[in-house]
Amino acid sequence: MEKKINNEGGNYKGKQPTQIEKWLRNHKLEYTAATRHPFIYSIHDGSIDFSSYKKWLEREYVFEKRALAPFAASVLIKAWKESVDSCDVEVILAGLGYLNDEICWLKQEAPKWHITLTSVVLDHKPLLDYFRFFERLIRSPDVKYADAVTILWAIESVYHNGFVHCLEEGNNTPEEMKEGCKIWGNENIKQYCQSLENIANKKLEEASNEQVSKTEVLILDFLENIVRYWNTNLGET
Repeated sequence: MEKKINNEGGNYKGKQPTQIEKWLRNHKLEYTAATRHPFIYSIHDGSIDFSSYKKWLEREYVFEKRALAPFAASVLIKAWKESVDSCDVEVILAGLGYLNDEICWLKQEAPKWHITLTSVVLDHKPLLDYFRFFERLIRSPDVKYADAVTILWAIESVYHNGFVHCLEEGNNTPEEMKEGCKIWGNENIKQYCQSLENIANKKLEEASNEQVSKTEVLILDFLENIVRYWNTNLGET
C-alpha cells in the first residue's frame, strides 16, 4: 500500500488524483477536524478525562450495534445487487467481521470501566442526528451504492487514521486505552480502508458529475456529524 490516506492533500505529481484524493485535498480542514479531533488528540497526548472515554465506550457500543452495523449490512446488499465485481461483496463481508470484533471488544471492556451498556441514554441532539444520518442512508431509495460505499470508506478511514495516531511514536496514550486504539488502528483495518477506497473510486469514476457532487455533499455531512459526535464525549454540543 503506497498511498496513505492521512496524507491529506498529498503529492499527486506524476499521476491523476482519484476522486477521493481530490476530496481529501479540497476538504482537508473538515477531514482533519474529524481525525485529529480534541477527543482523539486527548487520548494521544494522555490528557483525556477518563469519564470522557467511558462516555465514548457506552455511545460507541450503541452506535456500532444500532447504526453502523445495519448501515454496513445495507452496503453489502447494495454491493450484491449493483456491483458486477464479486470482490466488493467479499471486502464488505470481511468488514462486517471486523465490526463484530469491535462490538465484542466494547462489550468486554464495559465491566473493566464499570459501565452498563444496556442503560445508555442517547439524549443529546448531536447523537440523535448522527444516528438519523445513517438511518436516512439505509432507508432512502436515492442513496446508491456509490454513495453508500464511499460513506463506509469515510467512517472507517476517520476511525483508522484517528486511532492509529494514538499509537504513533511519541504518543502518551494511557495503557488502559491502547488496546482500543489497536482495534481501529491495526494493519487489517488499514488494508480494509484501502480496499473500500479502491471500490469507492471505481464507482465514482463510473458515476455522473451529478452523482459525484451528491456523494461529496454526503461526505461533508458525515464529517460534520462525526465531529459533533466526538464533541459530545467532551461535554460539548
